[in-house]
Amino acid sequence: MTDSQDHRETTGNTVGLSRRRGFDRRHVLKTTAGSAAGLSLAGCLETAGSIVGSDDVEPVTVGVLAPNPDSDSIGRSIVQGSRIAVDELGKINGRDVEMVVGDTNSSPQEARRQYQRLVLEEGADVTVGISTSEALVPLMDDIAEQETLHLTAGSATTTASQMVNEEYEKYKYHFRVGPVNGSNLAQAQIEFLTEKGGDIGWDSIAVLAEDYDWTEGLWAFYQSRFSDLDIDVTMWERYPPATDDFSSIYDDVEASGADAAFISTAHTGTKAILDWGPTEREFAFGGIHVPMQLPSYYRLTDGACRFAVGYASATSTSELTPKTQPFVDTYQQTYGGQSPVYTGFIAYDAIKLFADAAGRAGTVDSETLVGTLEDISFTGTTGTIAFHEPDHQFAHDVIYGEENVHPVYFQWRETDDGEGVQEVIWPDQHASAEYVDPDWF
Repeated sequence: MTDSQDHRETTGNTVGLSRRRGFDRRHVLKTTAGSAAGLSLAGCLETAGSIVGSDDVEPVTVGVLAPNPDSDSIGRSIVQGSRIAVDELGKINGRDVEMVVGDTNSSPQEARRQYQRLVLEEGADVTVGISTSEALVPLMDDIAEQETLHLTAGSATTTASQMVNEEYEKYKYHFRVGPVNGSNLAQAQIEFLTEKGGDIGWDSIAVLAEDYDWTEGLWAFYQSRFSDLDIDVTMWERYPPATDDFSSIYDDVEASGADAAFISTAHTGTKAILDWGPTEREFAFGGIHVPMQLPSYYRLTDGACRFAVGYASATSTSELTPKTQPFVDTYQQTYGGQSPVYTGFIAYDAIKLFADAAGRAGTVDSETLVGTLEDISFTGTTGTIAFHEPDHQFAHDVIYGEENVHPVYFQWRETDDGEGVQEVIWPDQHASAEYVDPDWF
């Protein structure tokens, strides 16, 4: 096992390795219920617990699941945002807080293995993270089996929330702190186009999306709703996952007369940018572009993303709540000037939210906290966090809206000293700059 896969981070005076709950009362009782041996063992453990392992001395353990945190910006931001939250908390309900990291290695199989390790071996009281839908959906059965709260900080799939809605008692331990789900992502795009499209000259668009699972809901929503917009859709294309040359696609976009390519991309986003800006294509470019959310993306692409428009839960230039900029400042001071990716904001919020719920309930017990979280309203860095009710089609997903969590649109611009900056252009109340056309138009 690599250092990153078995990485332990602690704060306060924790008991440390001596309290590892590979031999955990909750899980032992669960697997031995109904047998005489199980009853006997439970009694022994409760007796021993009153002497050396009672809840009033055990640390609260936060398990953090992140892809390749040593090399991947999204995974690293999950870990670093979590680290700041844990350091700021120090204690939850008078108990020290420790943080244990599982490197999912961007693999659904490894995500499940690391989740089991964090809960069964490390005794995690809550898990936070998972940035992709491909990893989250297979993990839902593990979360249900372990009956331990999981707070998602990255995946946008609606499948998880639909599972909670359809089989509530089984899947109720899952909550999505962010980003907003795929359906709400699509709604945000429509609102942006409706409120801002005409102002920035996007009267016609070519709708593009990579053919991955995470775009299925987006694509269906776009096709059902774009006809209602006062914007002409000149072409639709859901392109193959292996696409590494956008030349012919962009030829079609130009031939269609679209003012902008409106894209939904994660895995193929950088190639899409490199085939747009440097070749000075005669249309604007924007939409959901996951790599463009990286604060370092301008430097990483040598400015190829200049004038491109992207979407994010928050940026280092945004001030969505009184907590946004203080978190950015702390993050930059702690990590040598680095700025958080969207997953860093959300992971930070998730742990602070968990602590707030535990304080209200007086316990970190998952069964109890499900009800507490269902009723909670909490101001985070990305907005006011509250969750849809169990009978909602998107049960336990963070609520999208101006009074809750509302993402921003930004445009990559170049500063006077040649650096890139994500200037917020929408919503207007959070805007830090006006949109400008590419200078080759």
